Amino acid sequence: MPAMPFQRQSAPAAAARWFADAAGQAVLASEDAVVQAVARERPGQPWLWFTPLPPRKVPPRALCLWPEGEGFSGSLACTLPLPLASGSVAAILLQHVGDGCLPMDAVLAECERVLVDGGRLWLLALNPLAPYRLRWAGAGPRTAEPITWRWRLRRAGFEVASVAQGLGPRWQVALAADAQEGAGIRAAFLLEAVKRVIPLTPVRLQPRLRWQPGVPTVS
Repeated sequence: MPAMPFQRQSAPAAAARWFADAAGQAVLASEDAVVQAVARERPGQPWLWFTPLPPRKVPPRALCLWPEGEGFSGSLACTLPLPLASGSVAAILLQHVGDGCLPMDAVLAECERVLVDGGRLWLLALNPLAPYRLRWAGAGPRTAEPITWRWRLRRAGFEVASVAQGLGPRWQVALAADAQEGAGIRAAFLLEAVKRVIPLTPVRLQPRLRWQPGVPTVS
């Protein structure tokens, strides 16, 4: 299958520059515990981590990718479709790659393909309703509300938790490692999803990811 080209645009690079600055770093640092929790989800199995910037440390068994040019760099240098077998990763973390205007329908389709049946996907995105949005206004990131991301994930073949979790700072540029139910006015939110399988009885997915504050920074 030929590689799917990315649309030429400067938005991913501009978003990456924002995440590299102090305001973006505060958001990423506030999400470190999420990264660690996903790494512990299925011990001993490989998992896929999309991140807006090269991290300072990559957890064990993680395939880490970040946008570069028309594709990705990191554990693999590639474009879409990903050079991974179907059903080959146990979990996926999408950390703000959607905020950089990547072709997310194609990215989500690939996530659904490479994730094991019943595997979990976590999506971290900037919250367009947060006061913190004034810190990224005009700087590159493009945001969407949780309801839009739920629709995208369901269309890609995922069952999505009914409630998002809010995390990150509210206005001050500072680490905020605690989480809250609902996005609220936090700078970012977390959605948890499961690769859809056809059950005998429909099951409503509930949030199950929990973490403790104070985990060392890895982003």
